[in-house]
Amino acid sequence: MSRITILGAGAWGTALAINLAYRRESSGQDSQSGRASHSGRASHDVTLWTRLPQAAQSMRDRRENLLYLPNFPLPEDLQITADPQEAIHQAEIIVSVTPSEYLRATYNQFASLLTQDQVIVSATKGIEDTTHLRMSEVIQQALSAHNLRLPIAVLSGPSFAQEVAANAPTALTIASTNSAFAARIQKEFSGQTLRLYTNEDVIGVELGGALKNVIAIASGVVAGLNLGHNTAAALITRGIAEITRLATACGGRRETLAGLSGIGDLVLTCTGALSRNRFAGLKGKVAEGVLTTHAALGLAQKQGIEMPITEQMAQILSGNKSPKEAIRELMSRPGRDE
Repeated sequence: MSRITILGAGAWGTALAINLAYRRESSGQDSQSGRASHSGRASHDVTLWTRLPQAAQSMRDRRENLLYLPNFPLPEDLQITADPQEAIHQAEIIVSVTPSEYLRATYNQFASLLTQDQVIVSATKGIEDTTHLRMSEVIQQALSAHNLRLPIAVLSGPSFAQEVAANAPTALTIASTNSAFAARIQKEFSGQTLRLYTNEDVIGVELGGALKNVIAIASGVVAGLNLGHNTAAALITRGIAEITRLATACGGRRETLAGLSGIGDLVLTCTGALSRNRFAGLKGKVAEGVLTTHAALGLAQKQGIEMPITEQMAQILSGNKSPKEAIRELMSRPGRDE
């Protein structure tokens, strides 16, 4: 049994907590859904941390995250706390699911509590706006300021929180330059409904997970304008080309972007009804990808990479251009080879 602490009690953090709290060593299937049931012996000791004491109390009392993931019961063995010391004490694996804009502040808060024998799994998708750093780089920089360096792996791939919490079969990528560390997390997290593939390309996996959110917002815009399936297919295809251009310029591998954390995550987020970023483009709501758009554009400019879809999305989100005008500009760009 491993002691795992999840930092961040949003939908994704809660879904991971539910799944990991009862990684089945033996279980049957729900006769109606065909999915693995929540029966079986718990193989992890899991703690879910939220920064809000009232949220922690509500989840403990109701055994449900009413705000971010309603209708999914929290396992009785899942510990829930808003106390940083209680969350970190004796944890072996720290799973980071804090929103990107709060990530640095969170690790500044937790750094003094962490120890050299702990490891971190970063499951936040995004790019820091002011520095253009990837999430694992933000964590490393924050810890270095406190003279601390811990192993960090990156977890990414096509995954809606609701489906992971419901035990729908899901495949993800765990990336680390240390293959033994990646293999350890693969073994610890994999179960009947969660399958992990290892990868050494941390840059490609992180940027694939972050940048697809920008294209997902654009996909929501396309859907909102009723532009049809041709436009959606073109957007997804040119979107993965744009993501790959920037990721490889930053040191990522092209083949990584053709896998789960690249095109797999992109297709899911651009087409799935549960996508918050697609919904943001469709309804004008705020999601992680809205913040990532400006950071991605800054990173692209730093690398000298052209990202026409991202550029147009930044113009739309800043209110400088209408969606229809942005589409016209994309379609009227000079012809080029594919």
